Amino acid sequence: MTARAWWNNCEVDQEADEEIAAINQLEERISPISPDVEKIRELIGTLEMCHHKAERWVENIIEAIATGKTEKGMGSRPAGQVHPVEEVSKKAIGALSAWVAGSEAEAIELEIGEIPASRLLECLGERTVLNEWQVMRVVEKIRSWTDLPSSLRDPSTQYVWLVYGTDGCPDQYKEHEEFWHQTVQTTPFPDLKGLNGEPFSLGLAIDLLWTCHWKFVENLQIVLEVIGGTYSGYPPFAACAWNIQLSPIRPRMKIISNTLRAYCGNPQEALEIDKGVLARLGELSDEKKWLATSLDKTIRLQFGF
Repeated sequence: MTARAWWNNCEVDQEADEEIAAINQLEERISPISPDVEKIRELIGTLEMCHHKAERWVENIIEAIATGKTEKGMGSRPAGQVHPVEEVSKKAIGALSAWVAGSEAEAIELEIGEIPASRLLECLGERTVLNEWQVMRVVEKIRSWTDLPSSLRDPSTQYVWLVYGTDGCPDQYKEHEEFWHQTVQTTPFPDLKGLNGEPFSLGLAIDLLWTCHWKFVENLQIVLEVIGGTYSGYPPFAACAWNIQLSPIRPRMKIISNTLRAYCGNPQEALEIDKGVLARLGELSDEKKWLATSLDKTIRLQFGF
């Protein structure tokens, strides 16, 4: 079976997965695929269940399956519209940059999400050269988020991965290699494994500090507590595929998964479904079945149902 880009957002061996093989065979039966159906499948293929808008995107995809078309996708936000997460990112950058510059009093009144900036900065404890360096890596990581407005992106402070995709200390950190070593050798999350089963480090946590994550502000506080030596081990750190079972939308996505399987003729007895979603989807067709089973499988693979 040839690997298909549709499944790039799922950690799965396509050749060994019989469900994916059956879904791909269904795709072949309905080929050629219309542009509208292809666009809907592209939405499913870019869905990330750790995103702060994942539940809304699932609802958009269900609506698209029902109607057979969609206007959603990257770049579809109206010009000039600012999402609240952008404001959170801007305030986090401001507060942390002020702390590094020694003028944290300027940021004390800011609210980072629902957390006062003063509380976040207190997590850093006593100022040291090391934690200043680590906080600058956090600032650069937040600035590097590609969805931030150009006014918040600073090319001169482009983020350089600490752990992700690296093999030893990156050249950009050679001048402060000891700081890099201390950052990647700090392993405060004993219940998590890193990229290849190694301990999950502070460096990897900074690398994975995505502002689009559903737990960004809480993750930011955890990272700052680790940097300041004040992290107690709770609450747990969650990023992308790590600890996704903690996502607040997980129960709802379980119901959506059950509903999609029931819609496609594979009901699971005694499992809760959403009859309203069933009604919205309308009459089953081969195109709808391909899309609905693809969405269900994507949700289950990412959540581990």
